[in-house]
Amino acid sequence: MAEWNFNDWNRQIIEEFRANEGKVGGPFEGVTLLLLTTTGAKSGQKRINPLTYLLDGKRLFIFAAKGGSPTNPDWYHNLVAHPQVTVELGTEEFEATAVLLEGEERDQIYAKETQVHPGSADYEKKTTRKIPVVELVRRNSSW
Repeated sequence: MAEWNFNDWNRQIIEEFRANEGKVGGPFEGVTLLLLTTTGAKSGQKRINPLTYLLDGKRLFIFAAKGGSPTNPDWYHNLVAHPQVTVELGTEEFEATAVLLEGEERDQIYAKETQVHPGSADYEKKTTRKIPVVELVRRNSSW
């Protein structure tokens, strides 16, 4: 039996996202996804990850949930080291700066996320770490 390969799975989602104006099927049917390109913290190589997001007014947020695992996802470490990222949202691509939210603001945004995506409440229950909330602030834009 073939070994499951996360990179192949991610690549298929990325290809489907780009071919269908940001929409994908399967387990992500109807889910709001974006593609986040980060720079590897150690390697310096570009890395692309499909992620769910929350749009709150004109503010865009992502969550380093990693399914509630005990460690933060690799992409989170990358954007902490290199906060300048590229975001693909639907058919639009733009540069952004990743800003970590803390304290009450972080808690308020995560609470909104659990209302919109109820499964994210389960992630927080499964782990002892506080799931990081990251705002993607569009650069060189008036929105």
